[in-house]
Amino acid sequence: MPTSMPSDLEIAQAATLRPISDVAADLGIEEEHLEHYGRGVAKIELEALDAPTQAKRAKYVVVTAVTPTPLGEGKTTTCVGLTQGLVAKGARAVVALRQPSMGPTFGIKGGAAGGGYSQVVPMERINLHLTGDFHAVTAAHNLLAAVVDNELHHGSPLGLDPRNVTWRRVIDVNDRALRNVVIGLGPRLDGVPRESGFDITAASEVILTLSTSLQDMRERLGRIVVGTTSTGKPVTAEDLGVAGAMAVILKDALKPNLLQTLEGGPALIHCGPFGNIATGTSSVIADRIALAHADIVLTEAGFGADMGAERFFDVKCRTEGLTPDLAVIVTTVRAMKAHSGRYAIKPGKDLPPALLEENPDDVSAGLPNLAAHIGIVRRFGVTPVVAINAFPQDHDSEHAVIQQLCDDLGVRCAVALHVVDGGKGAALLADTVLEELEKDTTFRYLYDLSMPLVDKIETIATQVYGADGIDLSPAAARGLASYEELGFGGLPVVIAKTHLSISSDPSLHGAPTGWRLPVREVRVAAGAGYVYAICGDMRTMPGLPKHPNAQRIDLDAEGKVSGLF
Repeated sequence: MPTSMPSDLEIAQAATLRPISDVAADLGIEEEHLEHYGRGVAKIELEALDAPTQAKRAKYVVVTAVTPTPLGEGKTTTCVGLTQGLVAKGARAVVALRQPSMGPTFGIKGGAAGGGYSQVVPMERINLHLTGDFHAVTAAHNLLAAVVDNELHHGSPLGLDPRNVTWRRVIDVNDRALRNVVIGLGPRLDGVPRESGFDITAASEVILTLSTSLQDMRERLGRIVVGTTSTGKPVTAEDLGVAGAMAVILKDALKPNLLQTLEGGPALIHCGPFGNIATGTSSVIADRIALAHADIVLTEAGFGADMGAERFFDVKCRTEGLTPDLAVIVTTVRAMKAHSGRYAIKPGKDLPPALLEENPDDVSAGLPNLAAHIGIVRRFGVTPVVAINAFPQDHDSEHAVIQQLCDDLGVRCAVALHVVDGGKGAALLADTVLEELEKDTTFRYLYDLSMPLVDKIETIATQVYGADGIDLSPAAARGLASYEELGFGGLPVVIAKTHLSISSDPSLHGAPTGWRLPVREVRVAAGAGYVYAICGDMRTMPGLPKHPNAQRIDLDAEGKVSGLF
């Protein structure tokens, strides 16, 4: 395995793209169902859903991971590499991924197009605008915000209480200075002064992930709650008469984007919900189109199995009416060492030299985290496969420790070298996945929708996170009672917590026990179709690091991008 290789951007820029019509043809998608957006990118018309190319449903694989570390475990890269490996085996496989937000792209996290020789291209397009879907979401969201303040300015015939407005504005930039603002200052004609704020666009309820059709999207937009009257009655976008205009802005954004892997296989990139407070998955529409035209569909769920996979199972699968056949859990030697708690690892800082030394004991000390994520997947009746995303600095003895745990738990495990070798490097993982897909699975949800909201939250906390229970703040308790009374009790729940620990405390490594989940606040995303509980110090508007990626990105006279990962 080489110890050095070109940057992700250099690899992507050296790629020779296939005509996107040929990529679509591999899936049986006709030219008439494509809308071209320059070289290598097209939107797929929703009519493609009505023209499936196979009689039986494709196998459905979700790719998740252990608890994330500042190092990055390569979940997206593994998802792409595995897809390339399956295509190399002759399978008609397609990958469906979230679109990255420009906020993290210009911040510190990096992009979401994969890495090394397992990427989706054109990489710059994916990470910078793509087809403008995020801008459409921003515009639709802020149109509703403008109409809310216009309603207040004109005395609010609907009775919307300015003290109870919950709809904030969004922008697709990390900007901590906008978290809390005062709007409407100046003369009377400039609006009603009140406190508000901005979230990042990926945190918007308008993100289209769970919409199943144009009509469904229109109805979801109408159900969005922007605040309440002084008597507690919800005021919706439909009440304000603006849901139709929002739908018009978003009608093209609902169409998934078709791109390709470095090896020319099809890839769908669509939607990018914030993994901490939303589903953290690609769209229902993209998955359905992929499932109608492929043999195997791989889709990614954000962060670890405790967050992304749980929401994929309990929220997205309920919406799309589909069940997964397999889950791939991505881990690395470095992640297991990080979860030992023996290393201080900080984003943007050099790795501790000792982290790269051969030390199976440190890997072993972090294994409870992997075991916990395997247990989470199994709670849903889904078979897990562990993928070890190998790095050049790894040692065989360290891989062996992870493989031994998997053997002890009766879980298949494979080392994958897709970062340096593309689909060829994922051959062993692809074989393992194909073999496991031949087995039956009995999927089950974690909770029944008829359960009270508080019981749903406690079920996730205790059975997925390993908490002893939950502690509701008085505001959270009041909110849950109110949502039950208003008819939102039958919705699934999303728990907004740190992604850096299975617990709610980012400093706790491994698989913490003996703790309780503190629920600070609850909100309803009535349009998206869930209630979310906010735990700890969660932020819906990220800030920039001291030296953001934006300071390294540039353009030359020929228009070639540099500094992008």
